[in-house]
Amino acid sequence: MAIVLFDNQYRKKLYPLTLTKAVADLRTGIVKVKDWWQLKTGQPVFVHTENYLQPLYGSIPNGDHTWIDASLLADDDLFDRIFSLGSNEALADDEGLVAGRLNIAANEFDVHSSLSLFKNIVAVPFVQRLENLQQIFLEADQRIREHFALVTKGRTSEPIAATNRTIQPENIFIEAGASVEHCILNAATGPIYIGKNAVVMEGSMIRGPFALGDNAVVKMGAKIYGATSIGNNCVAGGEIKNSILMGFSNKAHDGYLGDSVIGEWCNFGAGTSNSNVKNTGGEVKLWSPHTESYEAVGLKCGVVMGDYSRTAINSSINTGSVIGVCCNVFGDGLLPKLIHDFTWGTKNLSRYEFEKALKDIANWKKMKGQLLTDEEAAVLKYVFEHV
Repeated sequence: MAIVLFDNQYRKKLYPLTLTKAVADLRTGIVKVKDWWQLKTGQPVFVHTENYLQPLYGSIPNGDHTWIDASLLADDDLFDRIFSLGSNEALADDEGLVAGRLNIAANEFDVHSSLSLFKNIVAVPFVQRLENLQQIFLEADQRIREHFALVTKGRTSEPIAATNRTIQPENIFIEAGASVEHCILNAATGPIYIGKNAVVMEGSMIRGPFALGDNAVVKMGAKIYGATSIGNNCVAGGEIKNSILMGFSNKAHDGYLGDSVIGEWCNFGAGTSNSNVKNTGGEVKLWSPHTESYEAVGLKCGVVMGDYSRTAINSSINTGSVIGVCCNVFGDGLLPKLIHDFTWGTKNLSRYEFEKALKDIANWKKMKGQLLTDEEAAVLKYVFEHV
């Protein structure tokens, strides 16, 4: 028996982040969605997503599995109800299938008609889901705290080096192989988690809630405010506040990043900063690729950036900006609030040549000891041609 996290209509509300990955592959706190379910249950976790993305996640073995909406944010009560389901039983709300237990081949599961597969369906009210981009940074504080309790339960932190200044060190957890020296760590405002083999260089000042993924680096003198999560193999520097970097991305130099969500394999040129508040103090609107309109998201919102995108040095990112997948962003003055996938520059809005884009991505991956796989290239080809 295993868990299968399936994508539904909510994945389109999370573009551009989910153009190149399943919802289950999003980092929402310390860990990704799929990792949370694995840690919580101890069961194997598989992903069922769009056909063009499925090769990234492999095949799902036949068997008696619990199928769960990947966008679901389950509290303890709903969690217990899901894992009390018998065969062919399901939970559903007005939006469709929440979770159900089935013995079915993956190719027979159609999310649009999934409820017809079950003999017994129980209605559940007030189900919370990850259903818009701003939720990721707005709820990062809650997610980091939840994940910290889960990841560190029953475990002991590595010793905190005496060269550091700490506040409430009992809320700091350092994994094996990590290096943290001559830093200020304030865990009174939320927990601080430092992943395996991560490095926090001297002079860094960090306020929780904060998470640093495995093999990630915080550069000297960085100023990081919670709630912030820096994913595996990222590099972080300058000033960062209430932001999530999914993984393998670099915001390594001076400049400000706030109230933002950054995909994988992104790079911010030195001096790049984003605005997160309008000069008028008014409500920020963010472009929704799902509705093809600007939607109000609150008083603070920086930038949402899709995978494989990069900015030139000293780029000025406007309040409430969306930068698509695989963009090479450069231009003077405030950048446009909407930059579509595979954009080259911002003035003439040329399209990134596909083969050149792949070559450039491969170059960036080599810097971190990685290769662009055939499956990843095929996903990018699909986005380039069909989205």
